[in-house]
Amino acid sequence: MSHPNDPKLKSFIDVAPDSDFPIQNLPYGVFSTPTSAQRRVGVAIGDVVLDLAVLEAEGLLKTGADGVFAQGALNAFMALGPKAWSATRARISELLRHDTTTLRDNAALRKRALLPRNEVQLHMPFAVAGYTDFYSSKEHATNVGIMFRGKDNALQPNWLHIPIAYNGRASTVVVSGTPIIRPQGQLKPPTAAAPTFGPCKRLDFELEMGVVVGGASQMGHMLTEAQAAEMIFGFVLLNDWSARDIQQWEYVPLGPFQAKAFGTSISPWVVTREALEPFRVQGPTQDPTPLPYLQQKGANNYDLTLDVALRPDGAKDYARIARTNFKYMYWSSVQQLVHHASGGCAMNVGDLLGSGTISGPEKDQRGSLLEISWNGSEPIELPGGIKRTFFEDGDSLSIRGWCQGDGYRVGFGEVEGTILPAKG
Repeated sequence: MSHPNDPKLKSFIDVAPDSDFPIQNLPYGVFSTPTSAQRRVGVAIGDVVLDLAVLEAEGLLKTGADGVFAQGALNAFMALGPKAWSATRARISELLRHDTTTLRDNAALRKRALLPRNEVQLHMPFAVAGYTDFYSSKEHATNVGIMFRGKDNALQPNWLHIPIAYNGRASTVVVSGTPIIRPQGQLKPPTAAAPTFGPCKRLDFELEMGVVVGGASQMGHMLTEAQAAEMIFGFVLLNDWSARDIQQWEYVPLGPFQAKAFGTSISPWVVTREALEPFRVQGPTQDPTPLPYLQQKGANNYDLTLDVALRPDGAKDYARIARTNFKYMYWSSVQQLVHHASGGCAMNVGDLLGSGTISGPEKDQRGSLLEISWNGSEPIELPGGIKRTFFEDGDSLSIRGWCQGDGYRVGFGEVEGTILPAKG
């Protein structure tokens, strides 16, 4: 049987060449329908969603556990481990192939199991056990360092030796389409004598990828490169909304707190690590060489295009403001996970690791408004004469991402959010 990543595979479902969801992808999500509020697990293929709970109930999809797809989160399925993930994806691929009759020729089953994607409601795909946000793009860290410390002191002394991160809030990780309420907090401009409390005035996005951890590790135990790689179930698009003015005042000495805790958006579809295998690439050369526990033999970065578009309040269309690539990340997702566990921290099924803002070497590859507008000094010019330095109420941001194959793409869909006014 052909491998699910075979670029020659075809489905009996029509899939456009530029669709994010060909048979080579098969990302997992959680959905409900207008006629059934029960949340269950599905897979995206073309413009439809395959209801895995239906296939499971029919005995066509066996994982070794009962009812894992009739649940409102992927956690139970992820807990089955990499062998079950791979076998399940292979079976789904087989059922969707153009030359497999089981589903193709059963009209009654197709009607129950294949649902138009534009008619389902998508939800959080997994229950987030814990959320950690990294700071792993050298270009982003350099840009921010130049702004606040000058060119000669852009990177802190530890940055090239250790994947920097902070622990975020799992409670406010939300699925794409959830509005983001403008946060409030303490604000103290450099020229002010004392802080005040009020709505954030410098609201920003951060273009990131999210690693979905599908395995657990023991407290007090380290991970090898191979173990960490095997624990990664898949990836989502991630937007870590940021209140830059609140952060400026609060971050010394312990780092971000309220400036990040108000909202982090993820895409509803989890693209599996296995689906991304054909797009693995070597990351940037790491100099100095990391300490032995962080050294990696594999190509743990991905050639993954990321596109960011902004729709200002009142406008009809989005306008692109950045395009970059996940391959530029200095510290890979595997290194981040290895480091996270290195001090003895137990990793859990459903943990989410944010990559940190992804920026490239060029000006149009910057992954935040802080960088694009250079801390507000260079406003973005949008169609219709509209300008922005940071978000205004009613503005929307959309992030898309995909890996381009030969005649097909493995994509993530979209993570989108609209800014609402602060609440009293």
